[in-house]
Amino acid sequence: MHTTTMNFQIEPVTHDTVVIRIGKALDFRNAADFKAAAQEQVCSGVRSFILDFNDTGILDSTGLGSIFSLYRQVSPMSGQVVFASVSRPVQVVVQLTRTYKVFRQFPSVDAAREALR
Repeated sequence: MHTTTMNFQIEPVTHDTVVIRIGKALDFRNAADFKAAAQEQVCSGVRSFILDFNDTGILDSTGLGSIFSLYRQVSPMSGQVVFASVSRPVQVVVQLTRTYKVFRQFPSVDAAREALR
């Protein structure tokens, strides 16, 4: 079952893991929506998040901050946040900010699903 919450498509993988398809951008315009959507998932028991950046052309500092906020929230609960299908523009941001040291990256959503089983 797919649910679309505030521009983000959320797809359950297991009872405590979801894929969030980021879409075209995660920036100052929709970072608050992302945080709200993620928070809703955490409240319903989700601990692990696969962020799908396949179609994402923009990731700014506000968007990155919202991802780190989610990470700080789920880490104490043995949860994790991983990146999948990282687009070229997002890869540039990940390299510049050394975010790859914090978030594991997978070539596809399926590869991330397998790793989080």
